[in-house]
Amino acid sequence: MKDRRLRVGIVGGGRGAFIGSIHRIAAELDGQANVIAGAMSSDPEVARASAAAWYLERSYSSFESMAVEEARHPAGIDFVIVATPNNLHLPVSLAFLRAGIHVVCDKPLACSVAEAQLIFEAVGQRGKLFALTHTYTGYPMVRQARAMVRDGKLGTLRKVLVEYNQDWLKTDLERQGNKQASWRTDPRRAGISCCVGDIGTHAQNLLEFISGRNIVALCADLSSFVTGRVLDDDANMLLRLEGGAKGTLVCSQVACGEENALNIRLYGDRGALEWHQQEPNTLIYKPADRPWEYLRTGQSSLDPSVSKLTRTPAGHPEGYLEAFATLYRNFIADVRRVDEGIAPERDYPTVEDGIRGLRFVEKAVESARRGAEWVEI
Repeated sequence: MKDRRLRVGIVGGGRGAFIGSIHRIAAELDGQANVIAGAMSSDPEVARASAAAWYLERSYSSFESMAVEEARHPAGIDFVIVATPNNLHLPVSLAFLRAGIHVVCDKPLACSVAEAQLIFEAVGQRGKLFALTHTYTGYPMVRQARAMVRDGKLGTLRKVLVEYNQDWLKTDLERQGNKQASWRTDPRRAGISCCVGDIGTHAQNLLEFISGRNIVALCADLSSFVTGRVLDDDANMLLRLEGGAKGTLVCSQVACGEENALNIRLYGDRGALEWHQQEPNTLIYKPADRPWEYLRTGQSSLDPSVSKLTRTPAGHPEGYLEAFATLYRNFIADVRRVDEGIAPERDYPTVEDGIRGLRFVEKAVESARRGAEWVEI
């Protein structure tokens, strides 16, 4: 394995999907892997056409047959990408884990904590690697923010504000034939939440990743603003964090005019940090009683663990694809380590992060159903 690119398979992500191509580009960006096999749709014709468009070596009509055949193939895949709607994350992940194949899964991990627990148990029983693509943890300046919090640059953390606002579901796209909207707003395929499960979990994960503190309780107000929509498309929450810090989390898919506004601000007694996903190369540091500092990717003063993530010279923007690719690069490095009998580093979101995300979703829905009462996670 150390003398070749890794062989990768994908389930889902076929014609008409957005995230499949993102996964493929990210997995292949650093020249460490090639996507060669796939079961890209439950529709055999779409599966064949999608595989042909990507020039895959092997195409399958079902993920079940793919897991079995790739495990037997002398040049079978080293890991699989799960890029399906949420309701298929559990069966697809289990099929490949039980076949002895490592897994990279799109978030959320499953449709419920109970389902997530089954994946957790399978990972432990089979001894396979499992990564969850919380993409935003792959940005260099997010890693820099985490390092600065860890190193005490903010002092005692007091307050965290995180928001993730979009507007693409401000109308009833699910009734207009939009594939992405139709499954995200369908409880049978998305689970108990649309907005919180889809993008609120990114905000929750980003907050906990940078701050190093878990959310221990929340008070949530969820809304479905579009007439006839069953699942939430907007949420507002108050948070309590480990160590006594307080926070707010706002997420919306009906915020008119917003594209992908994921923003976070952290306040301590000695300083503050601010980061905006739509301007990802800049991290704003606000030390107490001193001028603000604008930290940029490519600067020599960044934490050494951060500098190695930047692929281009200073001033050349990197973004979503590169952040996604960072998770894949770290995961691929672990696949190689495990193959050589070396302990993995797991420098990417794991199944445990996925379980925390689903607990967060379930508690947010519970709080909202109880009239925005405080609930513990």
